Amino acid sequence: MRILVTGAAGYVGWAVVHELLARGMQVVALVNQHAAAFPGGVETRHADLTDRAGVRAAVQDTDAVCHLAGLARVRLGSGQPTRYYAVNVTGTVNLLDAMAAQTERSGRPGSLVFASTSTVYGHPAQNPVDETAARDLLQPYAASKAACEDLIGWQAATGVLGATTLRIFNAAGASAGRADQDMTRIIPHAVAAAVQAAPHLEINGDGTAVRDFVHVKDVATAFAQALHANTAGRHAVYNLGAHPASVRDVVDAVERLTGRPVPLRHGPAVGQEAKVLTADTSAIGATLGWAATSKGLDDLVADQWRTAHPGTAAR
Repeated sequence: MRILVTGAAGYVGWAVVHELLARGMQVVALVNQHAAAFPGGVETRHADLTDRAGVRAAVQDTDAVCHLAGLARVRLGSGQPTRYYAVNVTGTVNLLDAMAAQTERSGRPGSLVFASTSTVYGHPAQNPVDETAARDLLQPYAASKAACEDLIGWQAATGVLGATTLRIFNAAGASAGRADQDMTRIIPHAVAAAVQAAPHLEINGDGTAVRDFVHVKDVATAFAQALHANTAGRHAVYNLGAHPASVRDVVDAVERLTGRPVPLRHGPAVGQEAKVLTADTSAIGATLGWAATSKGLDDLVADQWRTAHPGTAAR
């Protein structure tokens, strides 16, 4: 199977590329202008998702797509709604059109796995939340991802492809020598603050907000499993989470493992963000046989610390 990975140079995309290679698949990495050093055997193609012709050329001669490209900063999107829609939604439209053209050429329905987000649930009525819960779209980022989910579902219903949407909660940890470098996410930022690679960690609110963390390698496994399970005409939606933990839990884990304090700065709570957001993953477990392999929050924190800051020892 020849698989195109959009956003292949990104944090999760990198893990997906390596997981697919480990399973013996042919991988085509789609990047914009990023010059990532992919492993041997990976073909690199360049295109911006908003370039319709470029995307069509990139999809040619592929059997399936793992779609991870797009804008993904939740808070930043609130100040740039048109940009988030232009990139995330228009890019997905272009990709779906390109896949339909490839299906027409090959005579075989395509297979698509889409990286969505837990933020589509907004403030859920109960936790853990399952995939049947109503979406509560409180930010442009969440709304743009929900629009993509809908487009994918409608396109799958035409029979030109089979699709899976993975609503990823909070990916963490490291894969193939790469840790998370995004300092807008709590685990990399807390670890960086502990080893003095960042001045402090800013906490919005009192630190009791709970999120669900999942190892990036386990996310990549879900992408590979979903590719093989896709059926033309069907669109499946699954949650991906594993280890619920509060902000304070993360800070405590970082301090315990590194033996170093995490300098904190407190800011106001962000009203649009849920106090608790955790995943019911029973559906993907029952259908695809997926299960998290990481043991808990400590695994994720230790992985981030040792990979991102290998020269720092515990105190």
